[in-house]
Amino acid sequence: MDEEYDAIVLGTGLKECVISGMLSVSGKKVLHMDRNNYYGGESASLTPLEQLFEKFQGANAKPPSEMGRGRDWNVDLIPKFLMANGSLVKLLIHTGVTRYLEFKSIEGSYVYRGGKIYKVPADEMEALSTSLMGMFEKRRFKKFLVWVQQFDANNKETWQELDPNTNTMQQVYEKFGLDENTADFTGHALALYRDDEYKNQLFAPTVEKIRLYSDSLARYGKSPYLYPLYGLGELPQGFARLSAIYGGTYMLDKQVDNIVYENGKAIGVKCGDEVVKGKQIYCDPSYAPEKVTKTGQVVRAICLLNHPIPNTNDVPSCQIIIPQKQVGRHYDIYVSLVSNTNMVSPKGWYIAMVSTTVETGNPEAEVLPGLQLLGPITEKFISITDVYEPTDLGKESQVFISRSYDPTSHFMTTCTDVLEIFERGTTTEFDFNKITHLSLEDNE
Repeated sequence: MDEEYDAIVLGTGLKECVISGMLSVSGKKVLHMDRNNYYGGESASLTPLEQLFEKFQGANAKPPSEMGRGRDWNVDLIPKFLMANGSLVKLLIHTGVTRYLEFKSIEGSYVYRGGKIYKVPADEMEALSTSLMGMFEKRRFKKFLVWVQQFDANNKETWQELDPNTNTMQQVYEKFGLDENTADFTGHALALYRDDEYKNQLFAPTVEKIRLYSDSLARYGKSPYLYPLYGLGELPQGFARLSAIYGGTYMLDKQVDNIVYENGKAIGVKCGDEVVKGKQIYCDPSYAPEKVTKTGQVVRAICLLNHPIPNTNDVPSCQIIIPQKQVGRHYDIYVSLVSNTNMVSPKGWYIAMVSTTVETGNPEAEVLPGLQLLGPITEKFISITDVYEPTDLGKESQVFISRSYDPTSHFMTTCTDVLEIFERGTTTEFDFNKITHLSLEDNE
């Protein structure tokens, strides 16, 4: 290991694998290492099912026999869905990782309001048929959606007296006469904000997010989300294959002691008796604890069910967002469901996840509103994880650290983080212009 690498990537979590793939495709010589003997880090998929029980209930724990063969299960520790037209799908296409993965669209996207689950209306037709709003509100919402679709920041004629340089999203809601409930699901279930701060900010970014949701929905029809067959653990492995094709070197189960610095700048990584040289280091927070700060916690409940989620038309996969205001919280609660149609469980079994940002001293009680939507739960596993953010952005040290995964059940925040790290490390923005669309034809 005498050679010097352009980049050493530590940890095989999803973010690290995406970055490794992007760097490899950009012509960098990459070494990718992980202390674990499996891919995925925090974002691994556990298989067989015995692994899940051992992780949460101890070495002797065994799943009940009615749950079928252990190897038919792939349980994500941090399940997330991909927006069909979003950045991660574009990255997958750009880097060619789609060659190794198959995707299926998620069957439904729902929002919780007043104790009930409703399908999220995302186009003019659905806006007129939803029972989420009264008749007059539907018309106002339809007008709003039409405006969103034709709004162009560079063409004043499309602004309808709303200036993207001065007007906030709250002022947009007021202009279209939308009530608080409509604003609630628009901001949280369409634009996917986690709190209400966005209302006081300029409206253009929110309009872009709503349009991304609608465009993604139009692509495959049932929901705007995609999910890889056999679970999210397939993504890191896809990027690992890609990196190998471009000359990247992977080492699992490798002792990584610490990052080595010279005059405050990283020059490599100490592994036992040797130092591997690298010009830059990319890693998750666990590899550079002295350069991160804890900003909060996330509580997640993995639930194994023998039935679909009630009141969702028995769809085999879906997302439900519980906006914070509906349950008197600061942050939203996210529910996701996958099943045998996604090749992650035996027939008749479902994997639901409920997650949110911890706000109190009793995290388990905070996911209750989500758990109550699931019906009878056969097995439940609770995890509470710390969330870290880098205090060092890497300009001097050349160490680029990802943020911990948030509770959202989609990849929008993950992508933002990956693209920011890539830009900090390479000092160039990632170019999406060379990218075509993902075809699902082979996967349906």
